[in-house]
This record gives sequence, C-alpha cells and structure tokens, in this order.
Amino acid sequence: MSKQSLAISGVVNTLDLGAKTLGKISPLRQAFVEAYDKQIQSKYEQTVREGLQPEIVVQHRRDMALAILHTVDRALARNLLGPATRQGTFKVITNEILFAHQENEAKKAFQAQYQAIPPSLLVLSPTKSCNLHCSGCYADSSLAGEKLPWALLEQVVQEARQLWGTRFFVFSGGEPLAYQNNGQGVVELAEKNPQCFFLMFTNGTLISDSVAKKLGAIGNFTPAISVEGLKESTDKRRGTGVFDQVIAAMQRLTQAQVPFGISLTATQDNYQEILSDETLDFFFEKNSALYAWVFHYMPIGRAKSLKPMLKPEQRLWLMKRMWEIVGQKHYFLADFWNSGVLADGCIAAGGRGGYLYLDWNGNVSPCAFMPYSPVNIKDIYAQGRTLNDVWTEPFFAEIRSWQQNYNPGLRILGNHANGNLLRPCPIRDHHAEFRKMLEKYEVKPIDQNAEQALKDPKYQKGLEDFDRQLAELLDPIWDRDYLKK
Repeated sequence: MSKQSLAISGVVNTLDLGAKTLGKISPLRQAFVEAYDKQIQSKYEQTVREGLQPEIVVQHRRDMALAILHTVDRALARNLLGPATRQGTFKVITNEILFAHQENEAKKAFQAQYQAIPPSLLVLSPTKSCNLHCSGCYADSSLAGEKLPWALLEQVVQEARQLWGTRFFVFSGGEPLAYQNNGQGVVELAEKNPQCFFLMFTNGTLISDSVAKKLGAIGNFTPAISVEGLKESTDKRRGTGVFDQVIAAMQRLTQAQVPFGISLTATQDNYQEILSDETLDFFFEKNSALYAWVFHYMPIGRAKSLKPMLKPEQRLWLMKRMWEIVGQKHYFLADFWNSGVLADGCIAAGGRGGYLYLDWNGNVSPCAFMPYSPVNIKDIYAQGRTLNDVWTEPFFAEIRSWQQNYNPGLRILGNHANGNLLRPCPIRDHHAEFRKMLEKYEVKPIDQNAEQALKDPKYQKGLEDFDRQLAELLDPIWDRDYLKK
C-alpha cells in the first residue's frame, strides 16, 4: 500500500471513529453542532458587515449551510449512515481536500487551457427504459428504451475524472435501475469507482432488498426517490400502488443504512402539497429522508402542455415557502429554479463549474430540460476526440457566455442591476433568447417531442408570455430586496 493510501486510510478511519462517537454520545454531538452553528452565524455576520454581497443572499447561504449541518446531525443521531457509507463519503472528501493531486492537476490544466472552471459533475441517463409510465415524463420513457453501451459509460466517467477532476455523477433516466448492459448496471459502475460519489433519481420501485443491501455495502451511492406529494397525488401521476412501493423502498434503504432523499415535481395542482408540513415531515421525520430536490414541471417530453406549469405567483409562493422551510426546519431542500442565488444562476452547459447532460443515445445537451443537442458522444469518440471537445462546442459556449453576461456574479454590484437570479433559466425564463441560440447554431432536437415543440407557435407564445409575466412579478422583488447591500 502506498504512503498516500495509508494516509487516506488513516484520515478516513479517524473521521469514521469521530462520526460514530458523535452519533452515540448525544451531548458531544450537540456541543459539536452548536459550535459549528455559531461559526456559521459568525461568518454570516462578518459577510454582512463587509457589504460585498446582498444581505438576503447571505442569509439564504447561511440558512442552507445550517440545513446541511443539521442534516448531518439527524443522520448521525438516527444512525442512518452505515459504515461503508461513512467511509465512502469520508474517502471522497479526504481525497478531494487533501490528496486530490491528480484531480487538481486536471482542473489546473483545464483552467490554464480554457480560462474556465471545468464541469464539477455529469448527469448521465444511461437508458430510456422505465417500468412506469408517468404522465408528463420529461424523457418520454417506455419499457423498451434505448441505452448506452457499458464500455462507453465507463469511458465517460473515467475521462471526466482524468480531464476535469470530476468526482460527482448523477444518474437520471428513464429508470437508472432498469439499465443493464453486459450484465452491468449503475450500481456496478459506482462500485468500480469508489473514489467518486453517485446520486440517482429513481422511481424507487426497483429497490429490492438485494439492491438496498448492495448500496449499503458500496457506500458511495444515494437514491433520490420521486414522489408527487403523498399517496393520492403520487399514485395519480405514477400509477396505483406506486406510493406503497416507494415507502417500502425507503424502509429497505433505512434498514441498510443508505442515505436517501426525495425528488418533487411542482405543478399547479400539487405545489402547495409538496412543501406542506404534512408532506415534508412524513418523509423527513417518519421515513428518514435526508434531502429533497424540487423540480418545476417543464413542458417537454411526453406531455408538452403548458397547463401544469406553475404560474408566476405560484413560483414566487414556492420560493418563499422553500426558504421558510430551510430556515426554520433546517431541512436540506433545493429548488433548481428558485435556488439560483446559491449558484449565481444557471450552471447548465458546464458553466460556472456546472454540468452537462448525456442521454441514452449519446446526445449531449446543456441540461436534462433543454432537449437540444449539438453533438453526440459516440461521434466524438469515433473521431478520436474527448469530453473537452464536447465542452468547447459553440452552442454550449454561447450558453456560458449568456450566463456570464446575464449575471457576472453577485460580488459585482455597481449602479446597475445584475441579471435577476430569481429567473435564471434560459429555456424556461428567457425562451425567446434561447430560441435565438438554437437557430444560430442549428441545434438538433433530441427527439420528436422536442422537434414538435419548436414548430408549435402556441407553445412558443405561451412560454414567452410566461416570461414577461414572470419578469413583471420578480424584477421589482429582485431590485428591492436582493440588490440591497
């Protein structure tokens, strides 16, 4: 064993012993949490005094930091993290902070060549297959879906590590657990890459006892299980009996000490239910979920109807309610549109150290909700090129330029308003500008649904009308509350 491996093992074992001790001794853990709570509060007060960032943004970032702290506290107090998960997590953290020589060199090389931060994660949809048929599925999944070859999936993960120093990967779909190629699946991919961490968006119905035990054994994997609220709402969209299967999966994961969360899609019908105390306490307190991701219904994929979309005033309600929950309940809850201030806006197309999206056919898109692709990874590899060539595609570069021009960063506060980070999404919140980028580079839709959306004048008008209404509602709030030093 090398000196570095021995050092990593020593640090990991020390951290693991500390975590086990904190979990077992309540007074010690409480003192630890209180100390870090005070440190976070002190940092917040100092940042506010410096006056370099809007105070409300600093508050949001403080509240999210506290939510993460208290999430760790809940996980340790309830013994929700098994030995493999603790060690796997600490191994990733230790490598990233102390011993990430290879990854750091890759990041430095990328920055030197492109004067930009490389993508920090990749979102992979290895298959379009799914055992459910949910209404409004963004991927239009089916039982007999396309899938990526196993060798290509492995190559993408390895190359992302080598060229970008990436350690974090997200599986989407289709249903990731439905993916099989050469007897290999997403769990095996995580097992073969113990120095990385994997998050999976899943319907939860394929998490059997054996799958839960395997996830608990490999220790670098967390499922985010999709629900639409409680039983009635979930079964209405996903099928009768699905909710009960989801709860059974959560019980299996808890027993196997696998950390998991929930994934919520907000529509006009359920937006208040998904963020109600009843729903969140049911999943966080009764069923041991540790985090929640909130997605706004997007009119793409199987159902291109604009009707389920949140209205601007509903989106504002969702944002206020989200920060109320994060600040008061200390639940880790992130909304990919309403949490824009945490990431300085959109991070699609590999912008701001963000991510790219790879689908089951090899198409690479800015994100899962922009179903338009200028390049296919199979063609890139056939030509002897790499992920760096994907990142440099002009369409992706145009989106990154748009992101930077829209909001150069919250530290740059002059006499003019920055781009409103309460409406940061190019395709949803600035649809007319996104269309211009598509036309400029003649970017292809990834499927027939996306092609039909481009040709539908009512669809285009509906989204552009939504954008105008959203700007009228949120721009005064941004100017009044968020640009105040």
